[in-house]
Amino acid sequence: MSDVANYDAGMVTIGKIIATHGVGGEVTVTSYSDVPGRFEGLTQVQVQHSSGRRTLAVLSRRRSAKGHLLRFASIETPEAARSLVGGFLQIPEERLAPPSKDCYYEYQLLGMNVRSEDGAFLGVLKEILTTTGNAVFVVEDAGGAEHLIPGTKELVRSVDVARQTMVVRRVPGLLDEHNAL
Repeated sequence: MSDVANYDAGMVTIGKIIATHGVGGEVTVTSYSDVPGRFEGLTQVQVQHSSGRRTLAVLSRRRSAKGHLLRFASIETPEAARSLVGGFLQIPEERLAPPSKDCYYEYQLLGMNVRSEDGAFLGVLKEILTTTGNAVFVVEDAGGAEHLIPGTKELVRSVDVARQTMVVRRVPGLLDEHNAL
């Protein structure tokens, strides 16, 4: 699932405001979520911006060719809307639907300690790349080197969200002793 990393504990980023739209204060939002209907039920969001954080009531929402168009209470002009551009839309974690078995939100995985089946520390999961086949985990080892691990059931043996630990199987040429990890 693709809701992404939280800036504040308990908050999950679901999109980014990329532009203003029209003269009524609407903004164009690009979605960071692959959850169907994520924006249709929004009534309130936090907007995290370099200038601070604001909680805004959502007055209307609709799809557009470039994403979603949202209009907020107290944002009535293009100038007011422009102040939100670049901001990230966040919702409380408890408003997320629980992921299905063996599925995780990206924010739950980022920052996890990655270990081999024998318990050796391999690094920290820093980024998740999306491909057409499966996710690819970017793991940074203690020396700062990055390693790519396909997010497949064959390689990822277990994920413990509560303990922030992922266990992966070593594969010759990918995670063996001769390949940095």
